[in-house]
Amino acid sequence: MEKMSLAAADERIAAIEGWIRDDDKWMQGSYRFAAFTDAIAFVGKVADIAEALNHHPFIGIDFKKVTLRLTTWSAGGLTELDMKSADQYNDVYRSFMGK
Repeated sequence: MEKMSLAAADERIAAIEGWIRDDDKWMQGSYRFAAFTDAIAFVGKVADIAEALNHHPFIGIDFKKVTLRLTTWSAGGLTELDMKSADQYNDVYRSFMGK
């Protein structure tokens, strides 16, 4: 997997709702839930996706808020795999929100 330029990463991240580039090699998305149990169930779904893609995010759980951080260590920054992961996490979030 090839590292994206910052310009390419910024363009791609701008199209992923709720995600930002955190620095030169990280992107971050945050999700809010109505209940703690929903946040934990979401993290379980994130884990399933991460295992299927063999690409694992850093996960922070703060009561009803889940924060995910992504980078591709082997590429030394952001890759299309990070973007694909974020897209899939957003799809799961939308299913939790009934959208």
